[in-house]
Amino acid sequence: MQVEISARHGHLSEATKEKITAKMEKLLRLFDRLLSIEVTVDLEHADKPAVDVRISAEHKHDFVATEQADGLMAALDGVTHKLEQQLRKYKEKVQDHHRAPRPEAAPFEGEAGD
Repeated sequence: MQVEISARHGHLSEATKEKITAKMEKLLRLFDRLLSIEVTVDLEHADKPAVDVRISAEHKHDFVATEQADGLMAALDGVTHKLEQQLRKYKEKVQDHHRAPRPEAAPFEGEAGD
C-alpha cells in the first residue's frame, strides 16, 4: 500500500509526513485490502488546517473523509476516526453478506418431512 501526502498553501516537514504515514498505515488493521491512501493537507488558514483523505480499496469505490480543526494533528485524528468508522461499517456489511444463509438453501414449509 502506498501513502501519498501533499500540502496546499504551505510545506510539511519530513517528521510531520512520517507521523501522517504512521497514522494512515494503522488503518490496515481494520481492512487489509487497501490499495492506496492520498492525504491532502490544506494550510491556507494556518490556525485551522484541513485534512482530506481518499482511500482506494479492492472491489470498492473510494472512502473519503475531511476534517478541519485547531491543529494539524487534531484534524488528522478526526479524519482517522471518520475513516475507521467507514471501514468498520463496510467490513461488517461484507461479513454479514457472507454469513447470511442463501434463500434457496432454506427448507420450505411443505418439505420438512410432513
